[in-house]
Amino acid sequence: MSQVLSLRCLAIVIALMAGSLALADQQAPPAPAPLVSLTTGTPQELERQGDQLRAQKRYLDAIDYYDVAISRQPTAILWNKKGIALLFLQRNKEAQKCFEEALKLDKNSAEGLNNLGFVAQMEKRYNKAIKYYSKALAIRPNSATFHYNLGACYFAKHEFDKAAQEYRTAYQLDPDIFQRVSKTGVMARSSSPEDRAAFSFMVAKMYAQAGDFDHSLEYLRKAMEEGYKNIDKVYTDSEFASLRTDPRFAELMAQKPQAIQ
Repeated sequence: MSQVLSLRCLAIVIALMAGSLALADQQAPPAPAPLVSLTTGTPQELERQGDQLRAQKRYLDAIDYYDVAISRQPTAILWNKKGIALLFLQRNKEAQKCFEEALKLDKNSAEGLNNLGFVAQMEKRYNKAIKYYSKALAIRPNSATFHYNLGACYFAKHEFDKAAQEYRTAYQLDPDIFQRVSKTGVMARSSSPEDRAAFSFMVAKMYAQAGDFDHSLEYLRKAMEEGYKNIDKVYTDSEFASLRTDPRFAELMAQKPQAIQ
């Protein structure tokens, strides 16, 4: 399981902006196995047990295992994982301290920097979050998660051009990223209906330009249902040129889906 904060974590932890990338597997957790002994388990066994408990949403139990593993063999990864479990419990300040401890052990911990950016983003300290995400990207420039998170911060600041650039990069690195985001319901928790609508239109444009008409039409419908006021741009924006030749485009526009209040 990744130690990078992501979209499922964001959906559970906060009701803010369009946030981060996916952490936990949404499949049903495996049947519980006998727990590793906190007394005799190796640090590696304790870490794996903590991961399993976190996947089962037993966050307090997971933290117990991470704590013992840290006491025996502290690593940046363990501090990050403990911090993520704390975020699921909405204990954000304690989580922040964990990510800071991760960076003390490894100043090049891209996950720690990303996760500190996530905490700052939750607190709407967007400039601080942008600095953390940018540092994480300097270490790991090909992380779709980090680019997405940075884009989310720019989007929250209404710096849409910068947001679009980061979202495009995230999409190029991981074409499934927006689908994973949408499954979490994160955008539905955005503080602004206008922002949700603008986000959906932006994603529709990216999919159209990439030739993925199915997803482009899906997000165009969302934009309309969310009340996007500039929907007529689909007739003039060059990114939609090929989509406009698809019969389903005409059908959708003729339907004129009404904004859902």
